[in-house]
Amino acid sequence: MNTLYNYPTPLDRLLTTLDNALNTVAGTPTGSGRANPADSVKQDTLTPSEREEAARLMRVNHVGEICAQALYQGQSLTSRNETVRRALHKASIEENDHLKWCKNRIDTLGGRESRLNFLWYSGAFAIGAVAGAMGDSTNLGFVEETEQQVQKHLDNHLKRLPHSDHKSRAILHQMRLDEQRHARMARCAGATTLPRPIRSIMHLASRVMTATAYRV
Repeated sequence: MNTLYNYPTPLDRLLTTLDNALNTVAGTPTGSGRANPADSVKQDTLTPSEREEAARLMRVNHVGEICAQALYQGQSLTSRNETVRRALHKASIEENDHLKWCKNRIDTLGGRESRLNFLWYSGAFAIGAVAGAMGDSTNLGFVEETEQQVQKHLDNHLKRLPHSDHKSRAILHQMRLDEQRHARMARCAGATTLPRPIRSIMHLASRVMTATAYRV
């Protein structure tokens, strides 16, 4: 008996990517359905300056998750390995959780999202598309390096957040655990360590994004 397998065509993948882009930047992305870690945490009262600082930091984290989605989507579009694409898709679903949690926290704090979200998405998507076309091991290497840099970024924000902002801390702690798992996934799947110049460029781009998103 013949069994038909319906693999997505390049056009299917392109249309899916466009839909994901719209949902990431201007819509409601689909996550895994996990509860927001902040929901079960009791929050102390924040001063106006503490609320503003927390909102700015969570805006930066929100931008980081937009970039993570764009990176994964660009990598998935150009990757020729179905197994790698599935791994990227699984990680992107959890990143969508992060995106929703950060947005919810920004709204609760009375902050706003970055005005440059489309620019952040476009740049990260282009990087992801190039990475995906460079082969599986390099593609996964970008995932691993990105997640490792995000972990350091989250550590920094956990130090900078107001001590009484327990809800934001709960979100960032769970995000950090997820990023660690995604990095391990990439390494186990065959990620290669990226050359130092590429890692340095990625770090510099992250610093520019972080400093800009904090203000704009």
